[in-house]
Amino acid sequence: MKSISKILIVITVLLSSINTYAQINNTKTETVNIYGECDMCKATIEKAGNSKNLAQVEWDVDTKKAVINYDAQKTSREEILKRIALAGYDSEDFLAPADVYMKLPECCQYTRELKTGTKTDAVQLKDHNEVSNHATHTATTNKNQIQTVLNSYFLVKDALIQTDATATSTRATAFLAAVKAVDMNTLSSEEHQVWMKGVNGLTVNVENISKSKSVAKQRELFANVSKTIYDLAKTSKLESPIYYQHCPMFNAGKGAHWLSKDSAIKNPYFGSNMLTCGSTVETLN
Repeated sequence: MKSISKILIVITVLLSSINTYAQINNTKTETVNIYGECDMCKATIEKAGNSKNLAQVEWDVDTKKAVINYDAQKTSREEILKRIALAGYDSEDFLAPADVYMKLPECCQYTRELKTGTKTDAVQLKDHNEVSNHATHTATTNKNQIQTVLNSYFLVKDALIQTDATATSTRATAFLAAVKAVDMNTLSSEEHQVWMKGVNGLTVNVENISKSKSVAKQRELFANVSKTIYDLAKTSKLESPIYYQHCPMFNAGKGAHWLSKDSAIKNPYFGSNMLTCGSTVETLN
């Protein structure tokens, strides 16, 4: 009877797996190296990687390999492995943030050392002795990256205050380059999550500002950009205070926010027409 019960359990698990894959359209299957130690790691890796009807991850404790099945038109291997990295697990594509790795239970803290697979899945990871040095380098690099993004944002804001579409477009081009230069793997876990959530929309909006010749359109897009930059600034260690300011008149009275290094109100949504319209609603330190 015990044998029959075991067989029934196996069949149930297999059928469940088949049904899950059947719900995923445009299925693409890949095998990926993901590093962990135990069954607790397995549960965390699979939970982080799975997405209903979009992605299914099965990780093997012994081989350290995961089979990922996903809808190639709606998600990607990259997005799946990013989520797993944010949960604390290195893969052949992404390193987990050092602070997240260090918070894993002791039984889950795998050795972060050079690991080599086949030519198609070769991977290099920092060894455990380099984690602290990597974290220090990450903090410095991260600070420079985020500050560059913020400074580029402020230059676009200043051009809008002057109601200069050409200068706004030129500065948005530099802003776009700063956004694209950000290495997500050097961000803190909080910054990483905000960046992953907002980077696609941020990139599209900044690119559209750079292409636009209309100040009105640039200002509309800038309002969207400001939302993401605010979320990022909230999670970052800032060099100096940043003032989160509000214009109640923009967008037919619906209002919009912007960020500034100066406490004095200089409204980028109306420029000289209503330069001092607005107020500071929050100071970020």
